[in-house]
Amino acid sequence: MTKAEAKTRSLKLREQIDHYRYQYHVLDRSEISDAALDSLKHELQSLEEAYPDLVTADSPTQRVGGEPLAKFQKAPHGVPMLSLNDVFAFDEVEEWQKRVAKLLPPGTQPSYFAELKVDGLALSLTYRDGVLIRAATRGDGQTGEDVTMNAKTIEAIPLRLRPVSKILPREIEVRGEAYMPKKEFERLNAEAKQRGAEPFANPRNAAAGALRQLDPKVMSARKLSFLAYDLVTDIGVQTHEAVHALLAELGFQSGKHNRLCRTLAEIEDYHRDIEKLRSRLGFWIDGNVVGINELVTFKRLGVIGKTPRGAVAYKYPAEQATTVVEDIQVQVGRTGALTPVAHLRPVLVAGSTVSRATLHNLDEIRRLDVRIGDTVIVQKAGDVIPDVVQVLPKFRTGKEKKFVMPKVCPACGSSVQHPDGEVAYYCTNKKCFAQRMEELQHFVSKNALNIDGLGPKILEQLWSADLIRQPADLFDLTEKHFAPLERFAEKSAANLVESIQAARRGIELWRLLNALGIRHVGEQTSHDLAEHFGSISKIRSASIKKFLKVHDVGETVAQSLHDYCADYDSKKHLDELLKRVTVRAEVKQVGRGSLAGKSIVVTGSLAHFSRAEAKAAIRQAGGKWVSSVSKKTDYVVVGEDPGSKAARAKQLGVRVLDEAAFRKLLQ
Repeated sequence: MTKAEAKTRSLKLREQIDHYRYQYHVLDRSEISDAALDSLKHELQSLEEAYPDLVTADSPTQRVGGEPLAKFQKAPHGVPMLSLNDVFAFDEVEEWQKRVAKLLPPGTQPSYFAELKVDGLALSLTYRDGVLIRAATRGDGQTGEDVTMNAKTIEAIPLRLRPVSKILPREIEVRGEAYMPKKEFERLNAEAKQRGAEPFANPRNAAAGALRQLDPKVMSARKLSFLAYDLVTDIGVQTHEAVHALLAELGFQSGKHNRLCRTLAEIEDYHRDIEKLRSRLGFWIDGNVVGINELVTFKRLGVIGKTPRGAVAYKYPAEQATTVVEDIQVQVGRTGALTPVAHLRPVLVAGSTVSRATLHNLDEIRRLDVRIGDTVIVQKAGDVIPDVVQVLPKFRTGKEKKFVMPKVCPACGSSVQHPDGEVAYYCTNKKCFAQRMEELQHFVSKNALNIDGLGPKILEQLWSADLIRQPADLFDLTEKHFAPLERFAEKSAANLVESIQAARRGIELWRLLNALGIRHVGEQTSHDLAEHFGSISKIRSASIKKFLKVHDVGETVAQSLHDYCADYDSKKHLDELLKRVTVRAEVKQVGRGSLAGKSIVVTGSLAHFSRAEAKAAIRQAGGKWVSSVSKKTDYVVVGEDPGSKAARAKQLGVRVLDEAAFRKLLQ
């Protein structure tokens, strides 16, 4: 990016970040997620680091927050309440450490203190003679709002400090985070739903809204909590670790998960340990605070702008981030469906770099009004393919281009049709190379025949060598066919042939049906068909009427099955396949089990089950594994780091189970 481009981009970023920060900090509203706002701030910070002369006095990186609301009395801070610079990866922690080291005397080796970064609202508490006399919000960092009466309703905030052996000044100031526990947040949103009111967008807004209630009785009903993280007053201790120990003595919750770290490697170990624990905490965190432990060293490092040099907020990978759509291209699937894919400026989302995101179909592009060149919010939850979830139109420069669906297939040049009643566009050429490759990749995939080692690159090599054209051809391959191929040693060829031959023996009927890639027939429908008919021959001879008798099979699926079984090419390919494989007879379930007739969705990582084991356990108990949440879903099982499905379940009133309840249900 040139300096001129960086200047234009930074101006847009400042304008929009100021807008979003005002909505968030002053009006307690969120137009975009915290993660998306963090991503915009991080981009601006990176641009200003690359071009320091672009920094302006009014840049959002040079200020802490918005102006306080007028409905409470103003409360000036004797010591400014600063914010922290965000880092999102370990190499950024290393860069921070290098910057710190340059400012310290040679040979200085500080230790580090790591603690949770709670997602709430910062408070300053002033105690005189051990009694709470004032509580103030951060506000703009220099002046906050006096919320003393509301703070007094938070039981985690002591009204009188506990006596300690250390002699303290008459007046001391404690800082920490007021937050809303998960259970309380869920309760409030459930009540809002019953009233038909708008639910809270996030726990930070819920905590801020509670503290700004004019009636302390309303605030008291919200049941906030408080986590202390600093003592601003000089009390003669030498380390931040000692500060936390004293806070606990004084009667504050100060974080049982805090850890003294001697090296950067120990910081990273802490970061990973807390990430594993994160979903089991009773409150939300978005990362950890890492700072120099020795207070003299911390103070010596000073402040740059409005942030201390001696500490950073080490954030966890966000499920949302902002980036730019550099192009929109079409991908051809195994059914011939054309799927628009956004090619993105690479961005870190949920722990991995994302450079592409699905746009699903033309209707979705029109709904989002996404254009090539747009700044967008992308989201990745769990193992879901990244989505473009929101366009930020105020970043537009006028150079953005609208997407046009191609009239011919980009892979084979054949015409494209748009069937009545469908949102998708399709390539009309059944022999299209892109379709055939997708078909082969699906055939060998984990939820189909599960042939280990046959990846896309190898399949393309086999196709280019004219060795395969249909799935049945795979079972005719021998070691000699792989010998001329690039990067194939004798042993790797032998192993791959063995995997292929192992897959042909005793294929489960549902796997064969799923592997065929019949339009509208997925994994669960394949299970239902296999259980209902019991054999491939009965399925091939079934009428539409018989297909409609299968559980959850409607007219569209029944017609698709009938068309596949009647199609000349499909029949020929299946005949060739059945000459080479043996299909295991399906044993009908008796319709019993703890989950008989129940539809189950699993989201997040389970401690005692892999994804495949969870599917098997559900089906063994008579239940049905489904991939999306609807009103027909009976249970949603939530593991660590669940995606949007958990929120969808609560929205629809579907019962949510944790892993312990799920395991109990299986018994």
